[in-house]
Amino acid sequence: MRGTKSAVRYAKALLELALENNLVDQVMADMKQIIVANNETKDFQSFLDSPIVGSDKKLSILNELFPAHHKLTSSFIELIVNNKREKALAQIADSYISLVKENQGIVSVTLTSAQVLDAATKKEILDKLAVSVKGTLEIEEKIDSSLIGGFIIKMGDTQIDASISNKIKNLKTSLTR
Repeated sequence: MRGTKSAVRYAKALLELALENNLVDQVMADMKQIIVANNETKDFQSFLDSPIVGSDKKLSILNELFPAHHKLTSSFIELIVNNKREKALAQIADSYISLVKENQGIVSVTLTSAQVLDAATKKEILDKLAVSVKGTLEIEEKIDSSLIGGFIIKMGDTQIDASISNKIKNLKTSLTR
């Protein structure tokens, strides 16, 4: 879930504050809690989107939901709610995490394969990928049997599709021209 421009701007401001106060990790943990709440509770985003629930009530409920948040995070959430941007809270949290990873030189990579890859194959793929990447790779593995075989690597805006299903699709396209 990549954020909107305003979510990214808020996330950048939060990151700058966290860096100044040496609280990047604490705020990161708080943002992860917000994402978990958003992903695991379908009513969370509905609550944030609701025009019926007033800002004061939303702020009160958010403080009850996340009592362990650092003061900086709580103040930031209060600012978001007062500026009527609470609808973007999950996007801001996601953008913040992405910005922290970028700041720390961590590159997120999604490796999707048709079946679980053995350690040697995975290492070979990641070693070839690491040569072209500055920073530390953070790997998320997914299984998608519709690929038939091979793999797909997604890294930022880049996608490498070495799946059998893609090769079949390309072959079909070239034969029907």
